[in-house]
Amino acid sequence: MIEIDGSEGEGGGQVLRTSLALSIVTGKPFRLFNIRAGRKSPGLKKQHLACVRAAKQISNAEVRGDAIESQDLTFTPEGIYPGQYRFSVGSAGSAALVYQTVLTPLMHADAPSFVMIEGGTHAAWAPPFDFLQHTFTPLLERMGAKTTLTAERLGFYPAGGGLLHARIQPWTEHRPLEILELMSTSLSATAYISKLPAEVAQRELRKVKQAFVLDDDALNTVEVRSLGPGNALCIYCHSAQVTEVVTAFGKRGVRAEDVAKAAIKEMLAYLEAGVPVGQHLADQLLLPMTLGAGGTFRTLEPTGHTRTNIETIRRFSPVEITAAEDDGAWKILVEV
Repeated sequence: MIEIDGSEGEGGGQVLRTSLALSIVTGKPFRLFNIRAGRKSPGLKKQHLACVRAAKQISNAEVRGDAIESQDLTFTPEGIYPGQYRFSVGSAGSAALVYQTVLTPLMHADAPSFVMIEGGTHAAWAPPFDFLQHTFTPLLERMGAKTTLTAERLGFYPAGGGLLHARIQPWTEHRPLEILELMSTSLSATAYISKLPAEVAQRELRKVKQAFVLDDDALNTVEVRSLGPGNALCIYCHSAQVTEVVTAFGKRGVRAEDVAKAAIKEMLAYLEAGVPVGQHLADQLLLPMTLGAGGTFRTLEPTGHTRTNIETIRRFSPVEITAAEDDGAWKILVEV
């Protein structure tokens, strides 16, 4: 039984999700204690519990401690069971985080799976659907994985109600991933609005256009049907090896121009750094690279999320992951 102190490192839900996925793939049971102990409201919340129960379902695991506010969880998987599944976060909690919890285990199953996940698709502190669609999924394909992800409905905080569809094929061909240079970049932007005036999206995109001197055909307004009002602005940096996505979310009382400024600031920082892999993507790539053929990429200084993810992976796998400064950036190498 692998014992993990959930208060160490970043101390959030990432330790839980990585542990669930690796436990299922490796067959190693684990106990996670002090779950989110340093948070204002510690223990498992709805979206964490949704990840646990989804992982339990696809592995027929024996689980203890799977309850709201639980700070101690024991997870013992039986195997990997492909099939058709429908999971619900039960709130505006992230559907993407549930998807990423079950994705790598189901990629290691011996038959295809079809998964539907209800929850938030565009919310702060989690990968938005656009990141999964334009950034994460294409890189999985480069690693040899065969997955498709679509959104039947988008869901914004606080109403949620989004619905993702995923088709996951067995991962039979593992290829190393190498992303070392940021080349041939172009920018575009999309403003999503639900039950809000179109002017909100227009003001955001006008600000983006001024900041990056973009043509109108690089700017898109998408009006979506969702359970509640919502707004998300995505700016995409397209390059030869990767598409980086930054997202800012509209909030009551926050001007559209200020939402745009937040996204613009993050994209400018990415472009100024001149590295192909942003800090959020660096964190997300580690697990599939560990379970695939490894590889290397250049990024910014690893975040607390990334460092915690590395330490969690090491508890389940003998993989060698090194992070070292490299000519003003950082180079992360995964050797399997």
